[in-house]
Amino acid sequence: MHMLEQAQDPIFDAVAHEAAGPAVAHEESSNPVLSIADRLIATGVEASAAALVAAEIVVLFVGVVSRYVFHSPIVWSDELASFLFLWLAMLGSVVAYRNAEHMRMTALVSKSSLRVQTYFDVLAGVASVAFLLLTIGPALEFAIEERMITTPALEISGAWRASALPVGLGLMLITGLISLLRSPHRLTALSAILTIAVAVGVLYALGGVLPKLGNYNLLIFFVFVVAALVFAGVPIAFAFGLATIGYISLTTHVPELVVIGRMDEGMSHLILLAVPLFVFLGLLIEMTGMARAMVGFLANLLGHVRGGLSYVLVGAMYLVSGISGSKAADMAAVAPVLFPEMRLRGAKDGDLVALLSATGAQTETIPPSIVLITIGSVTGVSISALFTGGMLPAFVLGITLCFLVW
Repeated sequence: MHMLEQAQDPIFDAVAHEAAGPAVAHEESSNPVLSIADRLIATGVEASAAALVAAEIVVLFVGVVSRYVFHSPIVWSDELASFLFLWLAMLGSVVAYRNAEHMRMTALVSKSSLRVQTYFDVLAGVASVAFLLLTIGPALEFAIEERMITTPALEISGAWRASALPVGLGLMLITGLISLLRSPHRLTALSAILTIAVAVGVLYALGGVLPKLGNYNLLIFFVFVVAALVFAGVPIAFAFGLATIGYISLTTHVPELVVIGRMDEGMSHLILLAVPLFVFLGLLIEMTGMARAMVGFLANLLGHVRGGLSYVLVGAMYLVSGISGSKAADMAAVAPVLFPEMRLRGAKDGDLVALLSATGAQTETIPPSIVLITIGSVTGVSISALFTGGMLPAFVLGITLCFLVW
């Protein structure tokens, strides 16, 4: 069974925290200057991202109150919120990259020997750095071109907003280079760099042949290249990014600036502003104990039934999912409440994790859902229609899972 795992797992502890993003290396193998630089970047980026989340909440709250309570909308609130969200998304990517939290597939890599695991972990880091090197130039060019555009509501240069892309990519690039320089596996890093260089060289050598293949290039880049990178443990976002850059630069005459423009457009949908707010709401529910109270109520209703806490787990995930929209926050709120008691009643850890994971996946269609919001923002489908259409599948899946538990 193929597993999509976060980069932080026991494998990385076994290989001296060598990860596809810059996981923290052993201090004894690190240059003090690099360690200080890494900590300064981490502190600055995390503090800035936290401040942006707070600012986003305030701006959206003021905008909603002024529009629906006082019936006097603030015309620049949506534009400012979109402005802040782009910066928040890029700085959040830096945090995720440094902590090796970009999603990647490790099902095949984890079954190999320790030496092979180390090689592929370092290879994933080198591939990520290669993508950042290829995109930093177009990102800078994109920000420079945006200087001539004035935003309609705030009436400021578009460069202030577009600068989030080169800044975020640049910080990730610096973080990735620091990680490689701090790596205790120097020879492995060199071999990984050589592998990527040879692969890029072969593709560029075929640059005169590839355009003649026409649509077969889609199969080459977005099936074979993407599959090879994903199964090698490269973070999925960087795998698709490298395939896209390769396809555009080697088979078309389209400038690479288009990739940056699409990145900017993809993060500019106003509907995506709901994502950080739902995450914040989910954490708020967890911190205030509201989720614990709801789970306790369900446990009082069904706890006496055989396997009752399994039904409670399913019901609690569906109930909390209808409030927070963030499945990670849902699982973090429900599991600590139910798992200890379920273990006392004889449940196995594997069964608990399987049930929690299955329920978390099935509740993705329960409104509000970050996944449905993202799908709607990309495809243009009505969010309300997606929410309405997601209710019945969620209900059927919930009943089916309860039957399985029974």
